[in-house]
Amino acid sequence: MISKVILGSFVVSAVGMANAQKIDAKAQKIDAKAKKILDDITANYNSKKNSYFKFSFGSGLNGQVTKTEPGIYYVAGEKYKLKIMDTEQIFDGSKIYNINADDMEVTVAKPNGSGTMFSPINYLTTYRNDYNVTYNGKKMINGVNADFIKLTPVKANGIQFVYLFVDSAKKQMVKLEQHGNNKDVAVIAIKEYKENQQLDPNMFVFDKNKFKNYVITEL
Repeated sequence: MISKVILGSFVVSAVGMANAQKIDAKAQKIDAKAKKILDDITANYNSKKNSYFKFSFGSGLNGQVTKTEPGIYYVAGEKYKLKIMDTEQIFDGSKIYNINADDMEVTVAKPNGSGTMFSPINYLTTYRNDYNVTYNGKKMINGVNADFIKLTPVKANGIQFVYLFVDSAKKQMVKLEQHGNNKDVAVIAIKEYKENQQLDPNMFVFDKNKFKNYVITEL
């Protein structure tokens, strides 16, 4: 089921963009041009009250995507809500709620600082400490002449490399690809982007009363 794939891909860290640590230049190799592009995008997103992404999530093996599902992602500061098919994930600023409608199960956990959330913007922060960064020129992605940036882990973390494709003119992410050491691939291609919307005040709140028939497990 796609939900099982997703929950395996979305290993969460509640490290907000605004809380990114300083770069350790001695431990990393970060291309200056790539750094400026990523920092410009980060500053753009941080300047917004909230952001919304509609995207397609693809997964597969040997670099080939074999399954694609639509997804949506809301983020405001550190809080976020992500949904793909029948799987939903909410971070309310304190706890992470993984909601699986197929299994009628909710798992609740504190954020794990050593993990990484695979989202439309997570690598804008994790690159600062965990990856070597190179600028690889331009590549046409969905009609956008995007800047192509490659991230390679400084330390082994199960990921072989990550490709980021960026619309530098709009300071927005277009697509990201995560390639694992076990030859699996996960891809997010952004289809629509909105900012500074009037969101429901309970957008990032987990309402236990809505899941009375679910098994709720607190880790």
